[in-house]
Amino acid sequence: MDKFRMIFQFFQSNQESFMNGICGIMALASTQMYSAFDFNCPCLPHYNLAYGLGILLVPPFILFLLGFVLNNNISMLAEEWRRPQGQRGKDPAVLRYMFCSMAQRAMIAPTVWVSVTLLDGKCITCAFCTSVPVETLGNASHPHLSQGEIQRVLARIPCKEIYDGQQLIANEVAVRYLRCISQALGWCFVLLMTTLAFLVRFLRPCFSQAAFLKSRYWSHYIDIERKLFDETCAEHARSFAKVCIQQFFEGMSTDLVAARCHLPVKAAADAGEAAEKLLGITDQGTMNMALKSWHRCKPPLDLHPPALPTGNGWAGEGQPSTHPSVPRRETAAYYSWV
Repeated sequence: MDKFRMIFQFFQSNQESFMNGICGIMALASTQMYSAFDFNCPCLPHYNLAYGLGILLVPPFILFLLGFVLNNNISMLAEEWRRPQGQRGKDPAVLRYMFCSMAQRAMIAPTVWVSVTLLDGKCITCAFCTSVPVETLGNASHPHLSQGEIQRVLARIPCKEIYDGQQLIANEVAVRYLRCISQALGWCFVLLMTTLAFLVRFLRPCFSQAAFLKSRYWSHYIDIERKLFDETCAEHARSFAKVCIQQFFEGMSTDLVAARCHLPVKAAADAGEAAEKLLGITDQGTMNMALKSWHRCKPPLDLHPPALPTGNGWAGEGQPSTHPSVPRRETAAYYSWV
């Protein structure tokens, strides 16, 4: 349990770790989905290709979209892209970094699905069974069979229980031929994806490491700023609700006292603290105006700390000292009586 707790805490440490964990779970789920999927080829000449390629390509597309949906940064990216310019400019490099980061993570589960499907070979066998070279692997001179009948016989290759063309081409030979091609394509796909991932990881720091660090930093900043803003709004809403409820019950107690119902009066100890957290925003219109102002014109990312006072005034006044202060030396002398 301690190991699982440590893994869970690592996934919760930041947004990137959390999304890496989600993508890993989706990759494992894709393999489980494929192993639990009941593959049934229609074994018809005009439907095998559509069914095989559909199983190969449609689930990865759905998993790719699901990877974007489960990524919390997609809403942050859309908000940053669509917001007005305001007092803070929008950096296209940061938006590209966020989109590429989400796309790379969303591609993990589709890549696993395509790799497992190609290595298994059922989809390629179903889709291209009518393209088996009968002249090379079978008996192309089989009598009394037209081209259409040959296509119907070959379309039944994935369905071993209803295949009746052993005299034309053996079922085991055709299946092994198509499966070898599918596995070769699968290993080439895995090698291609691994090579691309290696090149992206290895060559990117060699060309644009400074730009990459800046984009990554401001991407993290936008994420942290959004979380802090949500927490601040939630804290303000809690304080606003607390003050409203306290005022309501105080008004009710006043009405009951006026109606000669003597009730014990007990003031809330945290009423002043809740009122201080409102920061002067005490009505709905002002809060709506603050939220619109945050969206339309976010404050610029330019912090100016106040000047520090010195003994003769402010540190920013007067001419700066041209000579740096020399550190004071202390000398210790030791005497011994002999």
